[in-house]
Amino acid sequence: MATLEESLSQIKRGCDELLLEDELIEKLKRNTPLRIKAGFDPTAPDLHLGHTVLINKLRQFQDLGHEVLFLIGDFTGMIGDPTGKSATRPPLTRDDVIENARTYEQQIFKILDPEKTLVMFNSSWMAEMNSAQLIQLAAKYNVARMLERDDFNKRYKSGQSIAIHEFLYPLIQGYDSVAMKADVELGGTDQKFNLLVGRELQKHYGQEPQVVLTMPILEGLDGVQKMSKSLNNYIGINEPPEEMFGKIMSISDDLMWRYFELLSFRPLEEVEQYRRDIESGTNPRDIKFHLAEEIITRFHDEAAATAARENFIARFQKGAMPDEMPELELESRDGILPIANLLKEAGLCSSTSEAMRMLKQGAVKIDGEKVEDKALQMETGSTHIYQVGKRKFARVTVN
Repeated sequence: MATLEESLSQIKRGCDELLLEDELIEKLKRNTPLRIKAGFDPTAPDLHLGHTVLINKLRQFQDLGHEVLFLIGDFTGMIGDPTGKSATRPPLTRDDVIENARTYEQQIFKILDPEKTLVMFNSSWMAEMNSAQLIQLAAKYNVARMLERDDFNKRYKSGQSIAIHEFLYPLIQGYDSVAMKADVELGGTDQKFNLLVGRELQKHYGQEPQVVLTMPILEGLDGVQKMSKSLNNYIGINEPPEEMFGKIMSISDDLMWRYFELLSFRPLEEVEQYRRDIESGTNPRDIKFHLAEEIITRFHDEAAATAARENFIARFQKGAMPDEMPELELESRDGILPIANLLKEAGLCSSTSEAMRMLKQGAVKIDGEKVEDKALQMETGSTHIYQVGKRKFARVTVN
């Protein structure tokens, strides 16, 4: 059984903001399992590591003995979350919601303990709410407060349209906390306003307000922009082990610590020892191996992680990849950068014509795989290790 101090340390690991810590301490002192809520709109059928930052924190709460309420917002998904959007977001169809929700359930239990997880759908209570009750809910929050939300405020000041139904989204998300009697609600930093609405509505309904914990948005492989499929800088949790391993190994040494903090379940003391090991001369690549193997074991199994590591080492000729290499950021043209131009601008070839010759000769590798396609276009957001011949390497991010 973890002490109060140990529980707090684990809960606060990697979190951006905890509101209010004193209230959480009081809840923890009761020594009864807390109801930990996190809501997910089923808008994306495939999860990537960026999505798992929040789910990892839920698992940590489970390990501390608390109950996770995993809310699939099938009702709110049909409204369309306006958070961070400069225009009204189109709603999902009912068929979209059902299919995506099914996929979520299949994936989350790669991280969460099914025995300590209650999967809920907010249509369970919202479908029962009549129009009079919805109006009563809307009466508990005012427009001025709603316009304090950053995205609404910007759209209002710039004269962009805000549909009335968009105001319902944070209200219904807040009411979910009332219906679920949540003690703590987790969300990304972009969800802070909605989570605080939940606190206010719980007060209106005579409940003890939930504690709000926000988690940061995970950077993608480029280390700059948030992990996103549209930016092609993501690692999908259902990707083949070898592909996941190669992508993790392609991140910068600095970004590796961010991933350890938000994605690893290793004790912080162990991560700090890794830092000391590197200061003492250990190759950062060897530490990154631990990160890659842990993540692949979680979403596949230990044998797959071991095989992926051996495959990676073999592709780089058993240690032929140098300990250090240039790390570059190159600008794309209309979202793409031809491979020959990339090799020239990265200093791996003296000219595009030489790059073409190297490609033709099979002397070019990307992440250890030989490439001969002279027409290959590298997309914005991609990060890979490029090799020309036996001795020229560079880790390049295309912006």
